[in-house]
Amino acid sequence: MYEHILFPTDGSDGAAVALAHARELAETHDATLHVMTVLDTSSPHIGMTAAGTEGASSGMVAEEHDASEPGVVGEEHGIESSLRERAQAIVEAAADEVDTVETVTAVERGPPHRAILDYAADNDLDLVVMGTHGRTGIERYLLGSVAEKVVRTSDVPVLTVRLGADGD
Repeated sequence: MYEHILFPTDGSDGAAVALAHARELAETHDATLHVMTVLDTSSPHIGMTAAGTEGASSGMVAEEHDASEPGVVGEEHGIESSLRERAQAIVEAAADEVDTVETVTAVERGPPHRAILDYAADNDLDLVVMGTHGRTGIERYLLGSVAEKVVRTSDVPVLTVRLGADGD
């Protein structure tokens, strides 16, 4: 049923929970698991970012920003290569956790939801499995939801896995 499964990750706890589901589906269907992350070029931060525990941030966050220049945040500060290295480490760590299935890793650039959808289309993927932070109310309105945008606009099925209130 599934030959190629996409697991987009930002390195967050929510993504780690979703990885277990992606691995199980890939094992069950003998599918290739595509593990990707995105350097977000659409915001004052680079990357798919997520709040970690106790206010810490995970994912690919640019620590410097010059809003006067359009384009990839971090280029003007010489930090894009550092962020790309961090992004590669995120996808490699996730791929290492699923050593029971064939994996492909990728680091893409662009608005995260668009990069995920484009990657899925370009690689003829059958399913997207991704974590969601379960934000509600004003936090969801202000921060938006990459998962929600992917669910609403994807041409392939999307399985979202919510990080539970107790952290799992």
